[in-house]
Amino acid sequence: MRRELAIEFSRVTEAAALAGYKWLGRGDKNTADGAAVEAMRLIFNQIKIDGTIVIGEGEIDEAPMLYIGEHVGTGEGEKLDIAVDPIEGTRMTAMGQSNALAVLAVGEKGSFLQAPDMYMEKLIVGPNAREAINLELSLEQNLKAIAIALDKPLKELTVATLAKPRHDRIIKDMQGLGVRVFAIPDGDVAISILACVPYSQVDVLYCIGGAPEGIISAAVVRALDGNMQARLLPRPMVKGPTEENIKIGEEEVARCEASGVAVNTVLKLEDLVKNDNVIFSATGITKGDLVEGVTVNGRLATTETLVVRGNSRTIRRIRSTHNLDRKHPDLKNIIL
Repeated sequence: MRRELAIEFSRVTEAAALAGYKWLGRGDKNTADGAAVEAMRLIFNQIKIDGTIVIGEGEIDEAPMLYIGEHVGTGEGEKLDIAVDPIEGTRMTAMGQSNALAVLAVGEKGSFLQAPDMYMEKLIVGPNAREAINLELSLEQNLKAIAIALDKPLKELTVATLAKPRHDRIIKDMQGLGVRVFAIPDGDVAISILACVPYSQVDVLYCIGGAPEGIISAAVVRALDGNMQARLLPRPMVKGPTEENIKIGEEEVARCEASGVAVNTVLKLEDLVKNDNVIFSATGITKGDLVEGVTVNGRLATTETLVVRGNSRTIRRIRSTHNLDRKHPDLKNIIL
């Protein structure tokens, strides 16, 4: 991919973040998400690429924009696959909580695993522990191996996870080992990055979360030279074997089989993202551990964006000031 595309894609997440910010703290996560989707698509379609959404807002009958299979861009230039989450943390945006982001990952055609929207078990570490993980082993065995690789005792290891009921027992077990656990309400893409950068307290991410977010995480983990293993889990394995969950689980398995994707089987990083030629962009909506959130002063708005290029392992932080009155007319209606 052309290196200048990194700047173009930062404009996409900036627009989505500004649109989401308009609905910050207003208790309406769906409207916030819809605004971010519209803004993201508008800027995508100004870029000279032939892009296809492979991880997006759902199937064509579920989403009016950024649905799986939708073509974005001018249609000229490189053929690219695109994974998006216009607001990672819609509830956090609606409630005015920290760590909400607009994120995307872009790769060569065919480079991303096209997983259905289902649960995914995820284990992520940074470069210094990349050879220490193996989801075929227990979580305890993995944590001990990671601690050895990082040359620190278990009591100094920090694991991030999601604060969900499905993790209650796992959190207690990890704490029983002496491990420090950070449980966050939502937003495992941001924590995936923190597990891979040297200035973070987070050593490991372990959680069961969404598969679409998992693919986006895999792209940035690969770009940061970290490592990730994952496993797609049908709903009954996570939420229990109720009649409804069994029905949903059967549909998930059928979709995986149709796509040739293995269920309840360990997927390595190269299965999730096939090569290093990826670009990742994340713009903060609310202040968080990874980037600052949007701030507005009169008609000026400031954003902070993290952009990572996989081929060069370049990490950029872009702080931009936007004159909201000078934005594209269609975008102005979304962000003001």
